Amino acid sequence: MIPRILLDTAQIPGGEGELRLMRRGAEFSIMLGNNELMNSRLSGSEEALATLSCERIRARPQPRILIGGLGMGFTLRAALSVLDAQARIVVAELVPAVVAWARGPMAEVFGDSLTDPRVRIEEADVGRVIRSGRSAFDAILLDVDNGPEGLTREANDSLYCIAGLTAARDALRPGGVLAVWSSGPDQNFSRRLGKAGFDMDEVKVRANRARAGSRHVIWLATRRDAGSS
Repeated sequence: MIPRILLDTAQIPGGEGELRLMRRGAEFSIMLGNNELMNSRLSGSEEALATLSCERIRARPQPRILIGGLGMGFTLRAALSVLDAQARIVVAELVPAVVAWARGPMAEVFGDSLTDPRVRIEEADVGRVIRSGRSAFDAILLDVDNGPEGLTREANDSLYCIAGLTAARDALRPGGVLAVWSSGPDQNFSRRLGKAGFDMDEVKVRANRARAGSRHVIWLATRRDAGSS
């Protein structure tokens, strides 16, 4: 059996745990304690987060996208494959080491996505980026944790409460899309999306794009504006 090798560690800002970058052969994983947050073999649901949401706004002129969480770049690369040359994508990543890993040991996974002229990386809390812009984005894609029930960082809960969802709605342009990845369903979160002014679809997708294996959940929430049904 090929051994798993520890490549690097990084502290989550706020002292809320340590991330570990592991490698086994050509396979990478990012761990928090005993929890595997992501694996380079399992990209299906993260890619669907991008393709399902970007399909809804790709016809807009010069669409602007915010991705919360760089991770292993699955969502970013999928968005780039769907959007045209006029699109602009901001990726907010809280942990600077994750960006360094993308440009260093995981460069082969990321390819040329980080140097694409449509992309800007911000080493920042995505919540701060959301709150700093009003009607700034056509789509906001959140994959910053295990879902609405935060695993890696308690502060992430502020993204999924009513106040956080209202801030996301305000940061979207009319008819814009908030897409949220989760490892599983959450009825309370679905209700909060409605209360915050979104019309919502909940989609289940496979983690590995195959017919078997675990299913993840993606909420596709469209900003509800005055006069909409």
